[in-house]
Amino acid sequence: MRKIVHRHLGKVVAGAAVAVAGTAVMVGVTLPGTAGADDSGSGGRSAQQAAPGQGTVAAPGVVERAPAEGQKGKGRDPLTDDEVKRVERIAAGGQPLRSAENVAGSRGPQRLSVDLAEPEADELDDPAAPRRADVTFYDYNSDALVTRTVDLDSGKVVQTGTQHGVQPPLSRAENAEAARLLIADPLGAGLKADYKDATGRQLTSPDQLLFNGAVYRATPGAQPAVLDKCGEHRCVRLFPKVKNGPWIDARSLIIDLSARKVAQLKRG
Repeated sequence: MRKIVHRHLGKVVAGAAVAVAGTAVMVGVTLPGTAGADDSGSGGRSAQQAAPGQGTVAAPGVVERAPAEGQKGKGRDPLTDDEVKRVERIAAGGQPLRSAENVAGSRGPQRLSVDLAEPEADELDDPAAPRRADVTFYDYNSDALVTRTVDLDSGKVVQTGTQHGVQPPLSRAENAEAARLLIADPLGAGLKADYKDATGRQLTSPDQLLFNGAVYRATPGAQPAVLDKCGEHRCVRLFPKVKNGPWIDARSLIIDLSARKVAQLKRG
């Protein structure tokens, strides 16, 4: 079903996605597809079946199993799973992250991403250049984006950068926490009513939804004062979807994850 439900929150809007303007950044959600839907073997002729009078058919090809991923990559190879786990553990230790908090308010920073670091200018043509990884965290205690660069060979943090007012795309955990806050807030009543209209069930958990999330930055005059710090704070505009059902238009609702508050934008 490809439509947007917006009865209790507003009007019904046709379409499969919501356009986001300005500086909002969308985080994609992969929806179930139809690959393998017709694997029963009924109807039609396989590529290996012989038609009458066509002679012998070649045997099916053999697909080799992919080789096991090694613990370490080489050069500009993507980071292996082992490398990702290792650098995340190394980067999360020590200052400035000992007093950090994640999106749920628990001890420790909120991990956002782990990426292979770009080589230095003088290392571009060096096949033996050091292999490094950039690990980014968001600290909800200080509203800071922390990036730590780990040297994969030495296992040491070689650089740490801290920025305020920088809001990269949201992680899945942050979107889920934003939905949890919205469901629990009185302003989430319309969302819950639309969900019940679409499914006949009560909405009690983010696990019942799929959603896209966009970073929201304050726009002078466009929101109540409670959202004035969005941009300095980490704020979210959610685009929820009923699983195997319609999108629910909640664009007027903003969740300030830093302050753990929900507010409604002023209507123009």
